[in-house]
Amino acid sequence: MMILLRKKENQPMQAHQNNGVLYFTFPVLDEISFCIHGFSSRLGGVSENELASMNLSFSRGDVPERVTENFHRISQAIGFSYDRMVFSDQTHTTNVLKVTGADCGKGYQRPRDYQNVDGLITNEPNVVLTTFYADCVPLYFVDPVHRAIGLSHSGWRGTVGDIAGATVASMHRAYGSMPQDIIAAIGPSICQDCYEVSEDVIEQFRVRYPKEQWPLLFEQKSEEKYQLNLWEACRQNLLRAGLRTEHVILTDLCSCCNPTVFFSHRASHGKRGNLAAFLSIREK
Repeated sequence: MMILLRKKENQPMQAHQNNGVLYFTFPVLDEISFCIHGFSSRLGGVSENELASMNLSFSRGDVPERVTENFHRISQAIGFSYDRMVFSDQTHTTNVLKVTGADCGKGYQRPRDYQNVDGLITNEPNVVLTTFYADCVPLYFVDPVHRAIGLSHSGWRGTVGDIAGATVASMHRAYGSMPQDIIAAIGPSICQDCYEVSEDVIEQFRVRYPKEQWPLLFEQKSEEKYQLNLWEACRQNLLRAGLRTEHVILTDLCSCCNPTVFFSHRASHGKRGNLAAFLSIREK
């Protein structure tokens, strides 16, 4: 029996099981007719040992055929074509890449011809934006007016650098998306209770965020250790970018609090596979 430790009484994310594959969605995004999305768990795949079982990374020492089978299973469960995926090339940047159908398969079936990309955007149907996680924050962006989407990876460096704002700006430039129309969701990732960081990290957040927000963003636990709230920092980035408060949805699921359901770098001390976020526009 699966037991989830949730951080809120309300549950902005819903669990689904399809042929043994467990994944999660935001009901708010499910209500958008053209939107297909999901966030994987570590359950329902064929990988073994510390990568068990739904490892979605070819770079964690897994058998490639097992990773391929995992992608086949998760794509079938969520409802998209695995050969339409476009992978990010995550290096904790704030770089956002516009992709099209010509990019499908990059990172999965053929090499990427881009580097240092932590965010992807598109307005073309049947292009599956795909980014990877094991505690960092997935950010989903949907513009229901212009039928455009974005998906970005936000670790602490990407958060303090504001990849959320960079993604919103990229969607505006590429598709005319207006911030007030965009709906954003902050996905499963490490919570403040689990995320201890050092003084040098906090100093960068002090520079980036106004002092009145500091109590929301971090709490000092010892002389040089703090608990950092990446969820709230990303939320503030989205609001600063012009999104409406009611259009920003926060997860209630911490990857580190639920190590039997999610891969967590902190909880496993680095011995883990990768989760993935998926976002696509349904064909009319």
